[in-house]
Amino acid sequence: MKYFNLLMLLFAFSSSLAQPNCEAYKYYGDTLKYEACKKAMEIKGHYQFSKEYQTVLDESIEIDPTFDYAYWAKSIAYLKSGDFVTWKKLIDKAVEYNPKEHLGYRGWCRYQFFRDYKGAIKDIEKLDSLVDYDIGQTQNGTYHLNIAKGMCYKAIGEKEKAIAILEKQIKLNEEENFVGAYDYLHLGVLYLETEKFEKAVETFKKQSENNEVAENQYYLAMTYLKLDKPTEYKSCLDKAKELYIGERRMTDPYSNPMDKIYLENIENELKTAYNNGYK
Repeated sequence: MKYFNLLMLLFAFSSSLAQPNCEAYKYYGDTLKYEACKKAMEIKGHYQFSKEYQTVLDESIEIDPTFDYAYWAKSIAYLKSGDFVTWKKLIDKAVEYNPKEHLGYRGWCRYQFFRDYKGAIKDIEKLDSLVDYDIGQTQNGTYHLNIAKGMCYKAIGEKEKAIAILEKQIKLNEEENFVGAYDYLHLGVLYLETEKFEKAVETFKKQSENNEVAENQYYLAMTYLKLDKPTEYKSCLDKAKELYIGERRMTDPYSNPMDKIYLENIENELKTAYNNGYK
């Protein structure tokens, strides 16, 4: 329930960011952006893939070619439809005109959809250099952007750097009582991969306390195997299968999350456990 409330809060937050306050432009005397913004708000009620939706945003851009929101809003349909070339052109324009608002989004998309880890790191670190406040969450609300950055460093082989980044951000998240749904899991896997087995066990147990999923029990099992604790190893595998069948597992509607496992992985490991006499 804690994570449901967290995600709902983040969804509301990201949704509020998605719609600019047109009156703010008027207040600060930017009448051109005010008019472009008012025009852009006419997309309400139109399907993102419709001609009407795109035409409204084109007209907004004609009013003010530097209005970043219109480029960003246009880009969404192209991302969802798989036209990544057009998406990139549009989101690059949005970043050009308002980097603080859109660098984090572009960086997350680079990670989530394209596995462009170096590009994602570049965007997130650039955003961090531009602002003196917390850079915030990924677009889907699952991770803090620094957690995403750490996973990118893991993906390019810099695991110790990834650990340092995740440790630092998780500590900050703990202070705010705002730990991400899979933060401990990813850190635990990094500890496992770098043979810090006792730390891995400790971190996987924290994940269990906060948001138990099949992946967590699977990796905990693999850690116990490394520690030569066959009883715990087999018990965690059984629990992982139970959780997986009960749909308590990592999910993402658009891509496969890092460190995700499948029922086949669990069952193959259970077969290995059985063949080795771990019953």
